[in-house]
Amino acid sequence: MRRKPVVGVIGNAHRIENRFAVQAVGERNLRAVADVAGALPLMFAGCPEITDIGALLDLVDGIVLTGARANVHPTRFNIEPHARHEPYDIQRDEVALAMAEACVGRGIPLFGICRGLQEMNVAFGGSLHPEIRELPGRMNHRMPRLENGEIHPDPSVIFADRHEVTLVSGGAFAKILGCEKIRVNSLHGQGILEPGKRVVLEGVAEDGTIEAIRIAEARAFALGVQWHAEYDPQRNPINRKLFQAFGEALAARVKAAAHM
Repeated sequence: MRRKPVVGVIGNAHRIENRFAVQAVGERNLRAVADVAGALPLMFAGCPEITDIGALLDLVDGIVLTGARANVHPTRFNIEPHARHEPYDIQRDEVALAMAEACVGRGIPLFGICRGLQEMNVAFGGSLHPEIRELPGRMNHRMPRLENGEIHPDPSVIFADRHEVTLVSGGAFAKILGCEKIRVNSLHGQGILEPGKRVVLEGVAEDGTIEAIRIAEARAFALGVQWHAEYDPQRNPINRKLFQAFGEALAARVKAAAHM
């Protein structure tokens, strides 16, 4: 029997009770990999001193760079940091940016989600805006809140489809999804300002925000989405097709490895 693909899923710095340092991964990411991509999710630490990228990529068949609360640190694209754009996770930055380049270089399937898309863009020389809604003509892409400022308690409201995305005709996403218009959720403040050198724009929101990218001349799946595709891909047809396509790329890599 052919073995099940293994997917590395990056961790995020987190503190329990504001004292105990942990690495955390949202369970929806793990379930999306297992349930829809048909792979075994393997969490790894976003800590450069304990994560050997080369050794990890020898063990896995793909990588998911997940969303996260922390922004990519502005010094990564030559902008001064500001307290109102915190929190940051500079250890994850170091791992994720190198990981994105290494995956593309080695032909390992890579799926970037929200922060993951942003990391892919920065890894290939692009820049980000720390608060995309501050740009002229842009909508508020952050998650819904109650009138008192608290995050809405209902996940179905938080992750509800919020806006349209127009996909490039004949592009990778249009081929996977079988259409050129989709609706997606929106839970981010930071967004792409200038695309990186190998970053190809595949989808744009109605306000001009870049929502889908691919890495040019990648030998394997190397796609990023600004929305949270890990939310309900078991039932959401758009997100399901993306994780299925990722799963197909993983299976192809396993098959190729078996014949080496």
